[in-house]
Amino acid sequence: MINIDSNSPKSIYEQVYEEFVKLISNKVLKPDEQLPSVRDLAGMLRINPNTIQKAYKLLETKEFIYSLPGKGNFVGRPENTIRAEIQGEFEKIKNITVKLLFLGASKDAIINAVNDAAEGVNINVRA
Repeated sequence: MINIDSNSPKSIYEQVYEEFVKLISNKVLKPDEQLPSVRDLAGMLRINPNTIQKAYKLLETKEFIYSLPGKGNFVGRPENTIRAEIQGEFEKIKNITVKLLFLGASKDAIINAVNDAAEGVNINVRA
């Protein structure tokens, strides 16, 4: 369900957050579905419960999940949040493209790099 890369430069809580965003965005996790408890998920992944709590808090802040006191955490209905995340990522692509062009990369090289990155990725794509 959740994959953690110990060699990644990203913090573990960011990886947990991103994994849940993928699962929710691709509808693997359905709205109102209960997530594992902080303690259970920390045990499964063999990481500190505070790390899971931090990831859940970020997911809740961005409205991917919601919590019910005494009941747990549940998948929200984040359609607008997902659109905002997509727009944010497109802004990053624009900024990186400008920087690459400034450094002398050609448009074709940038397009080829994007195509190479997308090659073989098997997910539902939204724009």
